[in-house]
Amino acid sequence: VQLQASGGGLVQAGGSLRLSCAASGRTFRRYHMGWFRQAPGKERQIVASISRSGDRTYYVDSVKGRFTISRDNAENTVYLQMNSLKPEDTAVYYCAADGSSSSYLFKTPGGYDYWGQGTQVTVSS
Repeated sequence: VQLQASGGGLVQAGGSLRLSCAASGRTFRRYHMGWFRQAPGKERQIVASISRSGDRTYYVDSVKGRFTISRDNAENTVYLQMNSLKPEDTAVYYCAADGSSSSYLFKTPGGYDYWGQGTQVTVSS
């Protein structure tokens, strides 16, 4: 599967952005999907993940209550709605697909097989 992330940009603290990740192919519904982010000098970390059907989600503690992950399997797209953005949310955001048959929502980059190119999110104070 090929992934194309979009929607990043520059926003003031307290603002909102909606990231999208469009997937190629007809098998999108077979993949758990995740959003990761990587700030300069830091490791890539999980932000949120969603199960194949969308019935289960996971959020890292720092974004709970502010970010929402969702997916539209008919449109082969996963979204990350980001509200109440903070300067510490500044990073390159990546979408990723887990191609395994596991029911587990992996929380580390190693659990994902396919990656988008990344989209920059910058939050100014």
